[in-house]
Amino acid sequence: MELTDSLKFLLKQTATQLKGSARRRFQAQTVISLGHGGQLIAQNELGWDRKTIRKGIKELTTGITCVDNYSAKGRWKAEEHLPSLLEDIKKLVDSQSQTDPSFKSQRLYTRLTASKVRKLLIEKCGYSDQQLPTEETIRIKFNDLGYRLKRVAKVLPQKKFPETDAIFEQLAIVNQSALDDPSILRLSLDAKARVDIGCFDRGGKNRVVTETEDHNFHPKTTVTPYGIFLPELDELFLYFTESNVTSDFIVDVIEDFWKSESWRFPSIKTLILNQDNGTDNNSRRTQFMKRIVEFVHEYQLNIRLAYYPPYHSKYNPIERVWGILENSWCGSILDEVAIALEFAQNMTWKGKNPVVKLVTQTYETGVTLTKEAMSAVEKKIERLTNSKHEKFSNLGKWFVDICCGST
Repeated sequence: MELTDSLKFLLKQTATQLKGSARRRFQAQTVISLGHGGQLIAQNELGWDRKTIRKGIKELTTGITCVDNYSAKGRWKAEEHLPSLLEDIKKLVDSQSQTDPSFKSQRLYTRLTASKVRKLLIEKCGYSDQQLPTEETIRIKFNDLGYRLKRVAKVLPQKKFPETDAIFEQLAIVNQSALDDPSILRLSLDAKARVDIGCFDRGGKNRVVTETEDHNFHPKTTVTPYGIFLPELDELFLYFTESNVTSDFIVDVIEDFWKSESWRFPSIKTLILNQDNGTDNNSRRTQFMKRIVEFVHEYQLNIRLAYYPPYHSKYNPIERVWGILENSWCGSILDEVAIALEFAQNMTWKGKNPVVKLVTQTYETGVTLTKEAMSAVEKKIERLTNSKHEKFSNLGKWFVDICCGST
């Protein structure tokens, strides 16, 4: 057989389109057709492996076909021989990740690089350099877990509070305690921006023709979604109100959640509340602290307040769910409160529908305590001010413990 250029091309292309025993059989039949010295010719002219050719010839002559175990070939995934790797990466990254600020995607952004995470896995999680995969593999794991890097826009300088790093370090310690101690449950709380109820455009798309009013100057009403998110369980509870999100509203929501869900957590003795340090829920807000202390003593449940630093509230896990809620209704008309609630009930987070409730009570703003009353409240709480580590000694505003045994 004469091997012209066109024939060589045809033989090579045919071989690449076959797999396993079919390819070996084709190569063996081709070599036999070439006659004496066919194996050497096939190696030199076609680039075929002589061991593979001989294996194919043996299969032809014996009639026994070798079955290739493709599933056993290639490298195992890193998490196959390091079962806790993905969970350890999530622990390291979650404390320093933030959601898409526009809430238009579910993408997470992280401040950590793959190189930094690899070092932290060795320093904090006990891995050896030989055990861990390469930085590129960890970068791929980032993508698989939903984290993405995003360049910071240099429009305005970012504000950074002096204690920001220390707060994040303490947050990591506090939040980790919820994973390590079965008697601790972590809650992430925050409110979304008010939503106008009316025939208004929300910037979304719909497959059917949808017409809206030109401007939304006069909404029928407005509702504010307030969320309680359980990061370790991926469960979401949404409370909607047409009233103001005040200190009393926030504590009433926490109380409603605990009344309805406490039966599921008989071993829980402490709740960690992750929040931003807002005007109605910060640890210096007198009415909020009074209500939290009352809650602790009524339900005999310890509370640990753990706030995110100023200008970093988007690192709070609850922020991640708002993008899904926004996507669920952005292309629709929310002209009634009931419709907004229906869309919220139909959204899913990690395959689960949230529990959705409408709070009908009206809340007054500006409720405060006198200095004397607040002094009494302060005696029942413990702020993080006497830490052995100097960098944690001034974080009493962000980390507060209220114990049910205190008087």
